[in-house]
Amino acid sequence: MATVTATVGHSGVSALLKNLGRHRAVGKLLLLAVLAAVIVPVLDSHWASGTWPGALTVDLSAPLGRASEWIIDNRDSHPLFLYFFGYVSSAVVLSVRAVYVVLLAAGWAGVTAVAALVAWRTAGVRLALGTAAAFLACGLLGMWVPTMQTLALMVVAVLASVLLGALLGLAAGLSDRTYRALRPVLDTMQVLPAFAYLLPVVLVFGIGVPAAVLATVVYAAPPMARLTALGLRDADAGVMEAVTSLGATARQRLLTARLPLARKELLLGLNQTIMMALSMAVIASVIGAGGLGDRVYQALASVDVGAALAAGIPIVLLAVVLDRVTGAAGERLGSDSGATAVRWAYAAAAALAVALAGHLAGRLDWPASWTLSIAEPVNRVVDWMTNHLYSGVPYIGGTADWAGHFTTWVLDPVRDGLQWLPWWSVLLIVAALAWLIGTWRTALTAVLAMAAIGVLGVWKPSLDTLSQVLAAVAVTLVLGFATGIAAARSERVERLLRPVLDVFQTMPQFVYLIPVVALFGVGRAPAVAAAVVYALPAVVRITTQGLRAVDPAALESARSLGATGAQQLRQVQLPLARQSLLLAVNQGVVLVLAVVIIGGLVGGGALGYDVVFGLAQGDLATGLVAGAAIVCLGLMLDRVTQPTARTTKKGA
Repeated sequence: MATVTATVGHSGVSALLKNLGRHRAVGKLLLLAVLAAVIVPVLDSHWASGTWPGALTVDLSAPLGRASEWIIDNRDSHPLFLYFFGYVSSAVVLSVRAVYVVLLAAGWAGVTAVAALVAWRTAGVRLALGTAAAFLACGLLGMWVPTMQTLALMVVAVLASVLLGALLGLAAGLSDRTYRALRPVLDTMQVLPAFAYLLPVVLVFGIGVPAAVLATVVYAAPPMARLTALGLRDADAGVMEAVTSLGATARQRLLTARLPLARKELLLGLNQTIMMALSMAVIASVIGAGGLGDRVYQALASVDVGAALAAGIPIVLLAVVLDRVTGAAGERLGSDSGATAVRWAYAAAAALAVALAGHLAGRLDWPASWTLSIAEPVNRVVDWMTNHLYSGVPYIGGTADWAGHFTTWVLDPVRDGLQWLPWWSVLLIVAALAWLIGTWRTALTAVLAMAAIGVLGVWKPSLDTLSQVLAAVAVTLVLGFATGIAAARSERVERLLRPVLDVFQTMPQFVYLIPVVALFGVGRAPAVAAAVVYALPAVVRITTQGLRAVDPAALESARSLGATGAQQLRQVQLPLARQSLLLAVNQGVVLVLAVVIIGGLVGGGALGYDVVFGLAQGDLATGLVAGAAIVCLGLMLDRVTQPTARTTKKGA
């Protein structure tokens, strides 16, 4: 009897282990637990403290300090600066100045006419009228000259970004080895906060337009490179095989097949590059870009919300107009008739006639009597909100109370909990999450990125930043998924939300930062609120698009079986839109992390404050180390929120 019992017990254990082995997630966790049982006692015996051990850190302040001093000492004498960086700087200044002179020579009427006619030929009459109204609004707000300054800088920066991005994308699209080599570089360029690389650019080029343009190029070129590579690599295999069979050379295949097939991606890359460049307008003003960004920055420095909004609105208008025009151009590409060239000639002649008429009439500058000041009424509204909503609201409390409760009940416990955990347990949690959602390579990358933060010596501030990111992402996903579901189920809701989302996505972060501070005070809570406002539109758009892309046949089958609207959402739409929802989570994390620096300006502290402090004090070590830590944090969060294609296929 005992033998039978033992046999049954042994077979039961074997069956249990066999069943566990079928579940890949359980198997991964068991293997990770075994590795932890071996490694953790060794680590704990050598470094028993909870925080990252000092013996495993590397101090970069000395070498970075020496590099900064060498640049400052040799900037005016070394041949590298005299004969390379000097020529680059001069070329940038001359290019921006030439575009600015042309815009001023055309006058407000000529610039408006040219913009409207270009929009008409590429996107239709409605967008042409909207474009004209947008440029006229810039003049009415008294921002015509700053708008032209920003437009001149953006033209040069976008052209340089498109050229650099297209060349990098061309190399990556035609070579697998180049693609693998460029991918981490492009990841770093996109994730590295702009403030972090402003300091090296300023050290090399000094304060002024060249530094602003080159910083914008570094920030705006990656989308063009990525989308160009994507378009070239995803070219139709059948078409390419047919062209090859006709004896076309590699150059002919590129010019006659690959590039035409990738034109949609190329225009989308242009669109994204323009958006990224405009989003840098305010940040670049910190290092002497001038224009609208400088007006916004100066107004915020004096806490003048009205003046900041007056300068921020033209940036939003430019972004919306350029977004619509480039998007419409991509949709209509290839559908125009052979008379396009003739129509373009007529449009150019009409624009030239308007510009000449304005020049002959002496009306190049926007008339001062045609301006409208919105600063005073906006400031009155902000004052009313501060006086009536900040505190003392019956029953619900004021916004300052909400910020205090959010900090006490959410931000502090999450931060304290993360900093209380032993450093090796944080690495284990990261490894488990990344391995569950990806492969062992994903887990290794995430763990190494997190360990690099400790090696850089910024473990505690990084966990503080991580706590803010996690809280902001949670709020963003709750609001974003709820709003996206509502927009996906109602055309009217989507139409009402679209202009709001456009404004939120294109409004410079500095502009809405002051109302947030006015309502919530200074601290980590307003930093989280700013991050939520910045990341929410992308989450809403991706969620809406994913739910709308669900196969109609699946929904029809569910309806025919008597499923209610809620059941269709839970059992059909959400499961089938899983990939889009995961992408929304990933983009929410990345965008929230991008506002960490801005949060440092309003009391967010942690890594954001270190980057801003490094730029303000010229401390290359502090700024770059904090920026590198943010890159590592972004890489880790990206790996634990975005499943690999292999994992997705197995999960399906």
